[in-house]
Amino acid sequence: MPELLNPEAIQTLLMEIPEWKLEEDVISRTVKFPSFLEAVDAVNNIAREAEAMDHHPDIDIRWRTVRLALSTHSAGGLTTLDFQLAKKLDQLLSS
Repeated sequence: MPELLNPEAIQTLLMEIPEWKLEEDVISRTVKFPSFLEAVDAVNNIAREAEAMDHHPDIDIRWRTVRLALSTHSAGGLTTLDFQLAKKLDQLLSS
């Protein structure tokens, strides 16, 4: 099981993913898309990336707005897996 990150490591890693916010034991990002269908398409792409890593975000779709939240539930907080997936999702969302 991945080990929990200490607060200093979390702050350092957050600097590498400026679109994400720390919310207690979760990092989150909200993205607005031009249309509902584009939001759903993006979620499908996110799901494929998450499945490939076997690490799955909480996803909330509200019309054109998608909120992603990452935490390693089995570890009870944030681990390097969360930041690795966040970086991959940032790349996916910027293309």
